[in-house]
Amino acid sequence: MTENPDDILTRLPARLKEARRAQGLSLEAVANLSGVSRSMVSQIERGESSPTIATLWNLTRALQVDFAGLLEAGDTADRIDVLRAEDVPKIENMGQGCRIRILSPPEEAGGHEVYDIRFDKGGALNSQPHTRGALEQLTVLEGEIALSSGAAESRLSSGDTARYAADVPHAITAPDSAARVFLIVKNA
Repeated sequence: MTENPDDILTRLPARLKEARRAQGLSLEAVANLSGVSRSMVSQIERGESSPTIATLWNLTRALQVDFAGLLEAGDTADRIDVLRAEDVPKIENMGQGCRIRILSPPEEAGGHEVYDIRFDKGGALNSQPHTRGALEQLTVLEGEIALSSGAAESRLSSGDTARYAADVPHAITAPDSAARVFLIVKNA
């Protein structure tokens, strides 16, 4: 039985994005490997543009995936993407006395970002305003922290969660002891 072309077009963006992620490639890397512009790759992955056969062929060759397999129906729900602890990207030179692990996919940077941050006693992460309307949600996993957002200040202990504006100067510090937080940044 012939598949509905609309089903294929609905499935294609997610399949291309999955293939790119599986290879650990950025949009820029796929663009360089395929000869398809970065913006076009992004539009195709978001379902905003339907690729020509030639474009799709170049993308599948760059991603080293089977052209026909990319279009086949299949249950992608039976899959778990794992990022092992040793492979989690880290930010080493931001803040003072803190170590930041980036838990969100790189393509979500600037949108929905997730971080695991560990502070030494006296450690601090002072941040400049993010984009207008940006919000952060922080949960203290261990220890105690002092939090400021604009002129507002609060102390939080293990298990506490705070939501606050991130489009103003804001800071997280561990003044009295080591601490660990889980931070979600949502840019507008």
